[in-house]
Amino acid sequence: MQSKAIPSALRQSQRSLLSTGTQLPLRRVPREVSRVLSSDVPVVSSQQFAYLVRVIIGGQDFWVTFDTGSSDLWVVSVDCSDPDCESIKKYSESASTTLTLSNQPFKLKYLLGSVSGTVGSEIVTLGPYQISSQTFALATQTDGLGLADTGNSGILGLSFSLTASISPSSGTTILENLFSHFDDAHRYFAYKLGRNETHDASRADSSFTIGELDSNILNDTNKLAFTPVYSATKDAYDYWKLQIQALTIDSYPLPMSRSLVQGSNAPIAVLDTGTTLILGPSTDVNAFWAAVGTGGSARYNQDSQLWEVRCERAVDVRFVLGNKDDAREYALHPEDISWAEGQRVDGWCTGGIQVNDGVNSGDWLLGDVFLRNVYVVHQGATGANPPMIGLLNMTDPDTSMVQFQQARGPDSAPPPSAQTRGRTSGSSQADVIAACTVCGVGGFLLGAVAILVLRSRRRSRRHKIRL
Repeated sequence: MQSKAIPSALRQSQRSLLSTGTQLPLRRVPREVSRVLSSDVPVVSSQQFAYLVRVIIGGQDFWVTFDTGSSDLWVVSVDCSDPDCESIKKYSESASTTLTLSNQPFKLKYLLGSVSGTVGSEIVTLGPYQISSQTFALATQTDGLGLADTGNSGILGLSFSLTASISPSSGTTILENLFSHFDDAHRYFAYKLGRNETHDASRADSSFTIGELDSNILNDTNKLAFTPVYSATKDAYDYWKLQIQALTIDSYPLPMSRSLVQGSNAPIAVLDTGTTLILGPSTDVNAFWAAVGTGGSARYNQDSQLWEVRCERAVDVRFVLGNKDDAREYALHPEDISWAEGQRVDGWCTGGIQVNDGVNSGDWLLGDVFLRNVYVVHQGATGANPPMIGLLNMTDPDTSMVQFQQARGPDSAPPPSAQTRGRTSGSSQADVIAACTVCGVGGFLLGAVAILVLRSRRRSRRHKIRL
């Protein structure tokens, strides 16, 4: 099944490699869904956000989740009668004359929810680019994905084909089709996730471009720090991932657990626009909140099984990303650590970093609360280079701290606890629990032990986490 990307507005030859790009609307919308951090913890309800991009499938217009953490394109069919499918726009087979259906079933199970249906091919249009025979899935059953809450009709996966649930024998992913028709200099997509909620894409502060940079943000790729996508095996790329060299709190490095990814001498992070928060290993995340929570400013909520932090808690948190010799530091806005858009009760906010030992194909998921602090370029493989990730820090730590304190008020808690500084990456579970008693977290000891014992470090490529 072959596909040809045709920039209809530019009227180029089908055989030409594209040397021009386009900007597509990207909007941020709220959603209210049930969520689960792993199969071992209860479901809780929390306010989240999703980033949606417009796609036309068989002449029918949809808004779907912009997702760099998966690889398949799927859209809900009119044959879906599940409650999850109610009140959203659905694909109609009878309204298309260009649909080709196969007999191949489609099924994708997430740690939160699932989707199933049938594989087919259709004309798919992204802005001026038209793919004449794009493989996708028609979802006839969905569960636990909260589609109706966002007006979201499906998912546009923009990761590598190795992670696709649709078999390569049925056709190629939309990312492969796009990249194969761009010349080396334009074989990339770029995005900036905005902070403002809007249903009007023309007023959004988010940005998504293919084959070009957003000139309102950046005009020169030389200002980006590029890192090859991490791969344990040559040319075997699954997700957009790179190494984490350090995680710092107020300039002090937090020792990190050894990576469980084959061949890596540093923890591996997956960049995932389809996940709201930052997810990491329990040992590291518990130690992080032990440091942040000095003076009782962080706590572990046994009911929700989430870390919470005082809404006025102001800390300078940064990730150092990239290969060891050329890694760079990326600051997070304090509001992304004390996340007021999540559960906010009696002055307590949801922590922007949460525990999950089931992160797939990496040690950490860097979701939206990290990604909205950077401008990101995902570069496909070229004749000279492997796939690359380019990052530009968009958050000034000093300015963001002033903004945060003006909005939230003064933070009277003492600086992060020195008890967590200088510990080695081999810190025991007992060390972490002992450090966390500084947080003033009532009843945390038994909960931490239970979580650490119950959760195993699963690595299932198709069990995508959404938080």
